[in-house]
Amino acid sequence: MDWLERMGRAMGYIEENLAGEIDFRTAAELACCSVYHFQRMFSFITDVPLSEYIRRRRLTLAAFELQTGDSKIIDLALKYGYDSPVSFTRAFQKLHGITPTSARETGVRLKAYPRLSFHISLRGDKEMNYRIVEKSAFSVLGKALKVSTVNEAQLERIPQFWDELRQNGSIDKLSSRAAAGGQIGKNLLGICTEGANDEFVYVIAVENTARVKETGFETFVIPALTWGVFEAVGPMPNAIQELFKRIYTEFFPAGGYERGNGPDIEVYYEGDIHSPDYRFEVWIPVIKKKS
Repeated sequence: MDWLERMGRAMGYIEENLAGEIDFRTAAELACCSVYHFQRMFSFITDVPLSEYIRRRRLTLAAFELQTGDSKIIDLALKYGYDSPVSFTRAFQKLHGITPTSARETGVRLKAYPRLSFHISLRGDKEMNYRIVEKSAFSVLGKALKVSTVNEAQLERIPQFWDELRQNGSIDKLSSRAAAGGQIGKNLLGICTEGANDEFVYVIAVENTARVKETGFETFVIPALTWGVFEAVGPMPNAIQELFKRIYTEFFPAGGYERGNGPDIEVYYEGDIHSPDYRFEVWIPVIKKKS
């Protein structure tokens, strides 16, 4: 079963359960990945968080029912996952711009969000530079932060975390403790670990080949893995978000590899991160596709 088929099955499950309970774990199993990676992959591919997509689809169906049937608002609220008519009305009005009661009238404007489907995008206008690396287990030294993915809070919180560590001197300390040489060298790392329940742990670190301990910092072990290493150039944060999107929409669907289990690693080289010439890498665990 290829990537497109797995994603199609996951989306089918979500669509079949819009009027009921959606178990993200079941959807992720159909996509053959963890809940965290399914949510992360969905967001990168569609530019919409999974929870927001489900909210839009449910409110789209609710609007259809209001226009074509005589369902009570309280029944629709419970059907589409709201605990009261008040919360349903608030969400409905935020999306459609009118109340559920007004939506019954003819001639009113409503918004419809169609079901998503996944296809390979044939693009040849921009190359993707990558290499496959076998790396044994290694230690990193850094600071960790638990981050929520609700309403894509991580997009704001992680840059704040970087700023905080720069301002309190932690980045300078990490840079001075970084190991020289090796495949990653003295570069700063942003590590996205496996998460659960709309949360994951983000670590700002450096490779720690000597396994030294430093007061105020934690050590973490990254397991031995096969990595897809993707190189790109551009200003942060847009460039790295675009790279992740291309990895999931172009490389994995069309390539000979699938995503493996393990953390994502962002490798930041020295330089101005806002420069259009800034160079960085993304390391993602990969496994060869089964024939």
